[in-house]
Amino acid sequence: MRLRNITGSREAVAKDKYVINDPEKLKGSWNTLFGNNNPIHLEIGTGKGKFIMELSRENPNINYLGIEKYSSVLYRALEKRREEELSNLYFMRFDAEYLTSIFAEDEIHKVYLNFSDPWPKERHAKRRLTSRQFLSKYDKCLQKDGVVIFKTDNRPLFDFTLEEIQVAGWQINKITYDLHNSQYIEGNIMTEYEERFVSEGKPIHMVEMYR
Repeated sequence: MRLRNITGSREAVAKDKYVINDPEKLKGSWNTLFGNNNPIHLEIGTGKGKFIMELSRENPNINYLGIEKYSSVLYRALEKRREEELSNLYFMRFDAEYLTSIFAEDEIHKVYLNFSDPWPKERHAKRRLTSRQFLSKYDKCLQKDGVVIFKTDNRPLFDFTLEEIQVAGWQINKITYDLHNSQYIEGNIMTEYEERFVSEGKPIHMVEMYR
């Protein structure tokens, strides 16, 4: 479920100082935005921002970028962002379909995909953020030792992801079908969706993949 449309959110997001409106201009030089050469981690589908903001607070030596496609959702994240003094976090209202137009080869160190849209109809499979088509995009932007971390409560989407990893020639570093009862729970940061699903007793699936 997505937030209802917030009147004026698109205009407000575009004017916000923590939003990058012309990310294409920073391709290959994102380090100049942050003023350092720290690793860059990317969350695609940042939602209300809880996950990425907590990461940025805990890891000041890592730079974070959050991509969100919907203005009304990003507007809520920015409300929280304005309350924080964080020099290592920026957002974009952007469609991840065009990821390679804003990031150069080896520019990203880690990609987070949290509770992504499952696009349940088979004809929409290529739109899933863990499809072979999107894995190809990450391949072009990630450093050679970079990873993609995916969490979901949706078992069919998770099974699809595992198939796509194999087809794309990627490898699995970590995998669990029940994150909160696994060895990988230490240090896990929950999103708003994750908190709700866990409270409902739903298992969270997680896979960390690399090339």
